[in-house]
Amino acid sequence: MSNAFSKEEKAAMKAAAAEAKAAQAGADLQAACLAAIDDMNGTDKELAEILHRLVTSHTALQAKTWYGMPAYANADGKVVVFFQSAAKFKVRYATIGFQPDAHLDEGDFWPTSYAVTKLTAADQERLVAMLEKAVS
Repeated sequence: MSNAFSKEEKAAMKAAAAEAKAAQAGADLQAACLAAIDDMNGTDKELAEILHRLVTSHTALQAKTWYGMPAYANADGKVVVFFQSAAKFKVRYATIGFQPDAHLDEGDFWPTSYAVTKLTAADQERLVAMLEKAVS
């Protein structure tokens, strides 16, 4: 078994290092997030656009990128929710994930990431409720 990182994982790590430098330099993090979404295609782009719209219209989280993917951070700069495209890691579904600062705890066992291939109106309502809970 190889301990080597995949090409995609290496690219994500390089993106994270570049993001840290850009943040320190005062770069426009929202523009970087929008550019990351714009670089996507098909379903990934559609899903990322929906998530972006929901996050920006229902929370005060700030758009940025995280490992090259769209992400949304609290006032302390900590990522609360992120989007990972299916194409980036050559998998069959995109992922919407929540970091520990999301405060979605439910007892001793709860989900932190969701596989997503489509976001229906009902799914979007559920996601908005999770986003609102995540920032409360």
